[in-house]
Amino acid sequence: METSKIVKALATVQDPNTGQDIITANMVLHLKVEAPNVSFTLQLPKLDADYKQQLNFACQEAIMGIYPEANVHVHMQNPGATAAAGQGGGPKKGNPLPHVRNIIAVASGKGGVGKSTVSVNLALALQELGGAVGLLDADVYGPSAPTMLGLQGQKPKVEKIYGKPKIKPLFAYGMPVMSTGFVVEPEQAVVLRGPRLSGIIKQFLEECVWPPLDYLIVDLPPGTGDVQLSLVQTVSVTGAVLVTTPQEVALSDAIKAMNMFFLPDVQVPVLGVVENMSWFTPAELPDNKYYLFGKDGGKSLAKKSNSMLLGQIPIVQSIREGGDDGKPAFLDKENTLIREAWMKVAKNVARQTALRNEMMGATKVVEVKS
Repeated sequence: METSKIVKALATVQDPNTGQDIITANMVLHLKVEAPNVSFTLQLPKLDADYKQQLNFACQEAIMGIYPEANVHVHMQNPGATAAAGQGGGPKKGNPLPHVRNIIAVASGKGGVGKSTVSVNLALALQELGGAVGLLDADVYGPSAPTMLGLQGQKPKVEKIYGKPKIKPLFAYGMPVMSTGFVVEPEQAVVLRGPRLSGIIKQFLEECVWPPLDYLIVDLPPGTGDVQLSLVQTVSVTGAVLVTTPQEVALSDAIKAMNMFFLPDVQVPVLGVVENMSWFTPAELPDNKYYLFGKDGGKSLAKKSNSMLLGQIPIVQSIREGGDDGKPAFLDKENTLIREAWMKVAKNVARQTALRNEMMGATKVVEVKS
């Protein structure tokens, strides 16, 4: 990959507001080319979703037109905007992630509801909307991100920065990713407890070199426990997304996860609910919906959490196949049904996050009590 060719390709992208190309307008900053990854920052006069999405698509198309294999990561920022909303208007002393605007925890009350599938596809959909997104797979008991993103067997590098060892995240589809699956063997994960678990998550948050991000999606283990506690004790969590299926048993467990975020010492806002496996539609009968696990469980949980139903994801074979093959279902551009479902979830998460930041201050980090 040649940087000069990438710059020339980007010079064909025009700002829809001014008609000027983004290179001449000095909108492209920090261009980094490490094949197959290409990353840069776009400095924008505004950050509304449609404008960001239009420019993001144009940049992706321009670069992949000359390098089809490229993983393009576009970070967008407004130089006049205030600092991280999710961090209370700006970096605070001791904040381990001063360049991360919003930390979104994805949680469920029980395993098997598709929480990791939601985390991965939500992150990719938010990225397609123009956000700079990272994924932290903190599910120590069953880390799925390496498989879902085609990163099995890979290990992150550790480099010294200013004399201190720092972990560099791996990249998949232009997105920085860290997972407990990169450092903990599957057979070891189930025997880790207490301080060991907390230490791993704390290390990923404090010692990983995350680039500037609009969203860091954190895939939590199911239930409530040490990892969840370690997260809220280390960083200010902007909000939580609850994942459930329509089943009654999944719903009752999801309420327990919801109640953890509402504890007086935690107080993390619930942005909304994603209902997974909502219905099954056979390929030969595209207008039919079969509610195999019941109906409206997600709506019920959203009502109980005083939040909104962010979206419903149907049962589709491509979701399982994509997860197993390392290509998440959202990336299948031919499957418009699934892409539209994930895009609806992402747009609602972005909207609810912006509304939360407008109405509330930063979530307080939970103090560790001896």
